[in-house]
Amino acid sequence: MKIGFCYDLKRDYLALGFSEEDALEFDSPVTIDGLAGAIAACGHEVDRIGNVRGLVERLAAGDRWDLVFTIAEGVSGYGREAQVAALLDAYGIPYTFSDPLVCALTLHKGMTKHVLRDRGIPTPPFAVIERAEGLDAQLAGLGLEYPVFAKPVAEGTSKGIGPDARADDPQALRGLVERLLQRFRQPVLVEGYLSGRECTVGILGTGERARALLPMEVLLQPGADQGIYTWGNKENWQGRVQYRLVGTAGARVIPTPEVGQHMPPAPLFEDDAFAREAMDLALRTWRTLGCRDGGRVDLRADGAGRLHVLEVNPLPGLNPHHSDLPILAANQGTPFRDLVAQILESALRRVPGPRGEALAARPPALAAR
Repeated sequence: MKIGFCYDLKRDYLALGFSEEDALEFDSPVTIDGLAGAIAACGHEVDRIGNVRGLVERLAAGDRWDLVFTIAEGVSGYGREAQVAALLDAYGIPYTFSDPLVCALTLHKGMTKHVLRDRGIPTPPFAVIERAEGLDAQLAGLGLEYPVFAKPVAEGTSKGIGPDARADDPQALRGLVERLLQRFRQPVLVEGYLSGRECTVGILGTGERARALLPMEVLLQPGADQGIYTWGNKENWQGRVQYRLVGTAGARVIPTPEVGQHMPPAPLFEDDAFAREAMDLALRTWRTLGCRDGGRVDLRADGAGRLHVLEVNPLPGLNPHHSDLPILAANQGTPFRDLVAQILESALRRVPGPRGEALAARPPALAAR
């Protein structure tokens, strides 16, 4: 099959004058080359399209593809992650990952939490703050107690989350909100601070065929920003963060050369109840929102140990060496090429014609290993 490939290359935006922080979510040549190689290894012809503007030009020129593999983040607006998907929908071209509705909804963390809360999925109490004036009045009656946590409402990769993201009193929160509003020019999500364990759960598949991977817990080391998985902790993880797989007896830790070269997984330990609760909640969240093919759900426990959904990422990072989803998959026996193959298989079920029909007739290939 001819598969188009959409992405945002970080160095292109840096050349245009974007700051390192502004370009944080965009991808490196390592990610682009790794994905293109994995798609080709699955037997497909890969056509590198690039970003959304490149896609517009190619569509206008009459180019078409059997499927498009897209990890394009976009640049501006709440719909930036949905732009490529919306264009492809307009032209009737199937693509990987979630549709425009899901991509736009999950980028806006406040709207995501409204939907999750309405469906009975636990998430911390919250408010979306559009101005610093009258902050106390905006928070009144919401059940928020200090400390609270604040971050931009529509950013990823921990952008805007620094050591001061937790506010212990109204004065600290007011200063934090003012800084975030000025820096990111978008509303600020203020939510109850959760003091318990934090983990991420990878998901592969769509709907009833979706399955959850064993959680990976974030353990902050003494040299890290404490209590918060900050941008600094995430980007400079060496010596700051240990990532620990949470699982059941018999699960395997298998570092592939790609992953083990850079981030050797921490030892597996048994904690069946925590893992089961995290996987069940993540999978319920994934299906509730209608996410597709692959992604992650980030969770954190409150002081009583009850897990809550923090964020949903339906467009996951796919750097072969250090992105969470490839590490989670590799630790359970799925190397990077097979991970990409499983994402493709899930997406190809939406391709019209004999190929899609044949895949739809097959039993799920995403069984746990």
